[in-house]
Amino acid sequence: MKQFISVKDVSNINTLVEQALIYKADPFKDKDLGTNKRIGLLFLNPSLRTRLSTQVAAANLGMEAIVFNVDKEGWALEFEEGAIMSGNTVEHIKDAAPILGNYFDILCIRTFPSLKNREDDYSELYISQFIKYCSVPVISLESSTLHPLQSLTDIITIQEIRRQSTVHSRPKIVLTWAPHVKPLPQCVVNSFAQWINAWGEADFVITHPEDYELNESFTKGATITHNQDEALKDADFVYVKNWSTYNDYGKIYENDPKWMLTNEKIKLTNNAKVMHCLPVRRNVELSDEVLDSANSIVTQQASNRVWAAQAVIAEILSFK
Repeated sequence: MKQFISVKDVSNINTLVEQALIYKADPFKDKDLGTNKRIGLLFLNPSLRTRLSTQVAAANLGMEAIVFNVDKEGWALEFEEGAIMSGNTVEHIKDAAPILGNYFDILCIRTFPSLKNREDDYSELYISQFIKYCSVPVISLESSTLHPLQSLTDIITIQEIRRQSTVHSRPKIVLTWAPHVKPLPQCVVNSFAQWINAWGEADFVITHPEDYELNESFTKGATITHNQDEALKDADFVYVKNWSTYNDYGKIYENDPKWMLTNEKIKLTNNAKVMHCLPVRRNVELSDEVLDSANSIVTQQASNRVWAAQAVIAEILSFK
């Protein structure tokens, strides 16, 4: 694996999932793989699970991890080619990225969409410019449109549950929109849809209110419905997540609390396991009664972030 930006960089999803589960069972089996190597974690926006899980994963492989919060500690970066830098930006990515490539063996980048201009966000300019100029493998810790480490984690967790329970051999997985107090990006849901469709081992349904359609390049292959109750029927897994509008970009058209998942709605499912990428707005996106119930696997899901990151980093180190 040369880089990890989307599912398209993965030759075999199940192989990568199995490697992650091997690391979960024996975290230090490859503790010397990253000896004398450094991984740089650059954050252009805040993080909790992504940052800490990737640091732990790198340490398990013997790597030194260095974290840098570009948005708080670094110069304002310019990403546009040919820019006349007479404004707020201080350093061009063409000058910064090659130096970072000399400092690190792997560079991890976390960016975030503005939710103001869809063309700009979906061009993935920031992470693309790092890839273009840094000359070392890049891992996405979330970009403007995708969150591949989260999606790998999600499939790892689904596979674990399948092996521990009576979940259908071909599970029904439902991605459901949920209310929120502010517009959120489509990164997590785009990525989840892309990975589940590429995986091909589940019946996949996406449910959301009207006007919340996602980019079809990520959702093609899924069944899409505006009827949440219909979608939830006989579901084995329910992934709850808010996202803002894609067509009229970055807006909130709907905030009906009836879309929040409750125990009453769980009764429609096959006693489904409930997933969320966290952080979660309790009693807005998801009710306390669901989050604190046996149906919730959000803690297991978040904990598996370490093994997803470890499998990806090891794959890149082995390729190099």
